[in-house]
Amino acid sequence: MAESLGVAVIGAGMAGKAHAAAYRTASALYSPALPPVRLVSIGDVNAEFGSLAARRFGYERNDTSWQAIAEADDIDVVSVVIANSLHREVVEGLLAAGKHVLCEKPLSDSLEDARAMAEAARNASSIARIGFTFRRTPGIAYIRDLIRTGVLGKVLHFSGRYWTDYGFSPSAPMSWRYKGGPGSGALADVGSHLTYISEFLCGDITSISGGRLSTVIDKRPVPLGAVMGHDHAAVSDTFEAVENDDYAAFNAAFENGAGSFEVSRVAAGHANSLNFEVFCENGAAKFDQRRPSEIQLFLNDGSGNENGYRQVILGPGHPYIAGGLAMDAPEVGFGQNDAFGYQARAFLEEVAGLPEADSLPRCATFDEGVRNMELLGAVTESALNNGKTITL
Repeated sequence: MAESLGVAVIGAGMAGKAHAAAYRTASALYSPALPPVRLVSIGDVNAEFGSLAARRFGYERNDTSWQAIAEADDIDVVSVVIANSLHREVVEGLLAAGKHVLCEKPLSDSLEDARAMAEAARNASSIARIGFTFRRTPGIAYIRDLIRTGVLGKVLHFSGRYWTDYGFSPSAPMSWRYKGGPGSGALADVGSHLTYISEFLCGDITSISGGRLSTVIDKRPVPLGAVMGHDHAAVSDTFEAVENDDYAAFNAAFENGAGSFEVSRVAAGHANSLNFEVFCENGAAKFDQRRPSEIQLFLNDGSGNENGYRQVILGPGHPYIAGGLAMDAPEVGFGQNDAFGYQARAFLEEVAGLPEADSLPRCATFDEGVRNMELLGAVTESALNNGKTITL
């Protein structure tokens, strides 16, 4: 096991700060103990953003180029949390320098780049993983257990939506999120989450059909200064064209069952609303990210007289909670920020050479990231061909 692990995060935006905070808490989660984790650098081309994040989360310094982090002898582990179009260059450079890399999803903005990154990962001497954060959500993992153990049984139908509202205002400033080709907007941003969740629960998707992509706000004002995350900053009178999708919808066929999906970045009133229901031969389960400490569960007892969901409060008898959270008790509460901590812990355990625990499985591989990109590509192809069925 390594004597210590030096950590850096490239990207000081909203998700970058989640990664930075997660590395702070990772050592306090679970047993056995990790080697000492050194919080070394926050990298961002905007020196002000990087410096503020480094001070806030207790990192020793900030850097303004990924190359400086790649060349640093005191850094072993790097999270890459920047625009999707920049992932390939940065990740390949970090792997060539021998760094262990945790990359945010989606893996890239094109399948070609994603496949090249997966090839680089297979040939690297270090470990490369992708952050499928919602796989770390206890309620989602518990529903998976209920399916796999036969309590819910064979999946018949998955219905999911991920509504966000960061782009519903026409005055929201132009940023990298609104650039790129078809499918690189809401579909890539939040549809990537929904697709890997569906396969996590229901098994492989075998075909995509009914794809639809819509851009409902076709231009956005150029900001007067730097924009972090989804912030609504001061804007100029100059507008640029939106190049990708505000809304996406599609249908899917699994090896068993079918699914329907809807994602949006213009759903006013839904800041971060991931919801799904999975209907099975013995009942159904429902998850709402706004109530992450519970699931809704219906088990068919055959009577038909009390047909409805009941609330299940999650606690130490459910995935990822016992021995992980400082207060591993029912109704204490946890959410998406905690999932980043679980993710960082799993990644550091693998880097440190600790044995894999059943309670905290490893992070997803780059090959799984390519699979996710293939699904998004199939949705885009379907949408560009009048909803044509695309077999995977």
